[in-house]
Amino acid sequence: MVRNIIRCTALILPLFALSGAVGAKDNVEIRLSGHFFAEPATVQMIVAVEPNTENRTLRVEADGDNMFCATEVALAGDREQRLHTIQFKNLAAGGYTLRAQVLSTSSVRSQAEQEIMVTGDGTENGGW
Repeated sequence: MVRNIIRCTALILPLFALSGAVGAKDNVEIRLSGHFFAEPATVQMIVAVEPNTENRTLRVEADGDNMFCATEVALAGDREQRLHTIQFKNLAAGGYTLRAQVLSTSSVRSQAEQEIMVTGDGTENGGW
């Protein structure tokens, strides 16, 4: 009997932990029109940020195998617009992690990530 109670508790507790995380509203989200792009890639995304009085900066990064680029947008807290258009141009071939972070004056408040792939052979003319 005790063994069954322990076994059930071990199965149920992780579900409670997950249900709390699922119910929480995300503060930042990256929206893309695709996940595969041709080199030299122009990647345009919409970053949705839930307005909050503590939001001060939106930092967006493209972190790749051989290339890194980033941009920052100042946020006006709860008076800021929700949607931001961000564009990275001339991304070289390789895998990238797109990362959007909402920063307060002292810490990272929330973060979202998406993986993309830029295809090509690395030559200027695309190898054709």
